[in-house]
Order: sequence, then structure tokens, then C-alpha cells
Amino acid sequence: MIATKESAVTVDEFVQTNVLPGLRDVVALIREYMGELAPDAQEIISYSMPVYKGKRIFAYVSPSRKDITFGFSRGIQMEDRFNLLKGAGKVSKHIKFKNVGGVNKEVLAYYVNQALDLDKK
Repeated sequence: MIATKESAVTVDEFVQTNVLPGLRDVVALIREYMGELAPDAQEIISYSMPVYKGKRIFAYVSPSRKDITFGFSRGIQMEDRFNLLKGAGKVSKHIKFKNVGGVNKEVLAYYVNQALDLDKK
């Protein structure tokens, strides 16, 4: 088992100090949907970013100056019928959000449900 670098900082504190004000509403909406779609997942800070953890970390939120990256630890194994998963990594894939209008709950559910299924294996 790989040790994670967990932090004493809360996700709320992380958002206030690390997410630009214009993108905080995007993170808030992702968090709201994740609370509904993955109610049993732990939302913690690990690897210096908010992550969602079941058996393992299955999703993460990473802010930048231009957008919010919402990624999946095993994204390479997921179906992508919406053609939204990006990334050159060998394992993880991500979606980028620039505003709340881009965060579609049904589309997010499609990806999150796959990530949750993979986490059970």
C-alpha cells in the first residue's frame, strides 16, 4: 500500500487559500455533486489537493489560474462516451472546468459511477 501525504488543512481551508475567487463556485458545485454521487467517499486533502477516497483515492480536484481540473485516478480504464477525459498520463485522466455552466451533473455521474466501480475492484 502506498502511503499518502495527508494534511491537517480542511478542504474548506484549501479552497479559500488555493482556489481563485472566480473558480470557487466551480469547486463548490463539484463538491455538492460529489456529496450526492459518492456519499460514502471521504473528502480529504492528500497530495496537496482535495481528493475523494473510497478504498483508494479515486478522484481529485486541482485548481489552476485558468480552470479546475477534476481527475480520476484510474481514468484510463474508464469509458468516455462524452469525449471529455484528457491527459497524457498512463493511469489518470481528467476533465477541465472553467465555469459552473460546464459542470453537468449527469455527465459527472457517468464518470464518477465508473470511478466508484473501479474503486471496488
